[in-house]
Amino acid sequence: MNYSTKIFAFVTCFIALTLALTQKCHSQNLPQDYVDAHNTARASVGVGNIQWNTTLATYAQNYANTRISTCVMQHSGGPYGENLAAGSSATLTGTAAVNLWVGEKVNYDYYTNTCAPDKVCGHYTQVVWSTSGQLGCARVQCTSGWYFIICSYSARGNYIGQKPYEL
Repeated sequence: MNYSTKIFAFVTCFIALTLALTQKCHSQNLPQDYVDAHNTARASVGVGNIQWNTTLATYAQNYANTRISTCVMQHSGGPYGENLAAGSSATLTGTAAVNLWVGEKVNYDYYTNTCAPDKVCGHYTQVVWSTSGQLGCARVQCTSGWYFIICSYSARGNYIGQKPYEL
C-alpha cells in the first residue's frame, strides 16, 4: 500500500467514524423521536397523536438557550404547557426525558384524577392531555456539562378539575 492509499484509507475511516458518532449524538433527540415517544404513551390510553410544531420548537429552543448558563429547572411562564428535565449524563436524550415523564403514570389515579400522596404525575398527564395536539421540544448542553430539555405543548393541559383524557 503506497502513502497516498494509506492517507485515503485513513481519511475514509475518519469520515465514517465522524458520521457514526454524529448520528449517535443526534439519536433520540430528533423531532420525530420526541413525537414517537409521546404518541406511544398517548396511544396506550386511547389519545390521538400529537404533531410537531416549529413555532413551539422555536419557543422551546429559545427558552432552553436561556438555561445554558445555569441549567436550573425553572418553567418559562409562557403561554404553553411545559415539561422540563435536566440531567448530568448525555444519556438524557429527548426520548429518555419523555420516558421519565411517562414513568409518572404509576403515580396517577385516573378515577380520582389525583397523584399518589407525595408523588408527582403532572408531567405524565401533560404528555397524554387529549387536547394537546401540538408539540415542540429542545435540548441543550449547559456550561456545567448537564443537559436541559423542554417540551412545549399547545393547547396546554393540567387544568384543575379536568381529566387528561376520557376512558
